[in-house]
Amino acid sequence: MSLLRPLLSTYLRLTEKPHMRRSDQATLRRSFASKARFLFHAPLSIRLATGTLAGAEALWVAPRRGPKPDVTILYFHGGGFVFGSPHTHGAMVAALAKRAGACAVLPRYPLAPEHPFPAALDHAIAAYHACRAQGGPLVVGGDSAGGALTLSLLAHLLTEGEPLPDAVFSFSPLTDLTFSGASIRDNAEADVELPAERASKMAQMYLNGADETNPLASPLFADFTGAPPVWITVGDTEILLDDSRRIVGQMQGQGVNVTYVEEYDLPHVWPIFHNTLPEARRTLNTLAKWIMAQTGTSAGTR
Repeated sequence: MSLLRPLLSTYLRLTEKPHMRRSDQATLRRSFASKARFLFHAPLSIRLATGTLAGAEALWVAPRRGPKPDVTILYFHGGGFVFGSPHTHGAMVAALAKRAGACAVLPRYPLAPEHPFPAALDHAIAAYHACRAQGGPLVVGGDSAGGALTLSLLAHLLTEGEPLPDAVFSFSPLTDLTFSGASIRDNAEADVELPAERASKMAQMYLNGADETNPLASPLFADFTGAPPVWITVGDTEILLDDSRRIVGQMQGQGVNVTYVEEYDLPHVWPIFHNTLPEARRTLNTLAKWIMAQTGTSAGTR
């Protein structure tokens, strides 16, 4: 455990959790965007460029020099379906892509409440097919609500019998919009970042009356038989802890090759703090090695 971890946790508990509790989605969008520009920085050797994917805006991540890597990471950012953007998460994905010897793309998917379910998933499906059309190994990942989109996309592909990605990963995924896991209550105080009372409100804005047990909204209720290898990590004090534990158990029961990493007392989606937190860099290093193993690529760089 690093000395920075408790300092970061204290900062999040005293500032970010109250801010998340009281702010509307417009305020959250503005504040997260400004904080991300200040706090999160991509490796200097990686270029982040705004472009398009599937006819919509996306952030492309690639080395500044040398050939384009064969492996592509398609990444869906978190933010409770109502805030966040490719730019808030681009630095973290760039740090991962560099380690994994990959390029990456982050689609700007439509946010709720302006664009409720299934708009974000429809966009994720289109983005996936656009990446598939470019060829090469493809890995799909996301965090929190973006983890939900990642796993819902996988469920859709399996149901429709469509070509699958080489691997799938998620940081602290939201998998159950019924919020029936015990950790939503048991970790309400311990979670230093997410206020439990806001979770269902954001989910309602996203669902807009849709069935919360629909497996394309709550992937916990999906059948993942036949899925490619999956990697999931979560902190043991998160309110979404049981979202990961239960979907991992379900996948294992369905014969999926799942790698599950449960970390001690780390905040929600801690890899985003890779510039300052040693545990974040360690997680990105571990995931990068896993991605290289699944795609058969040579070592990236730190």
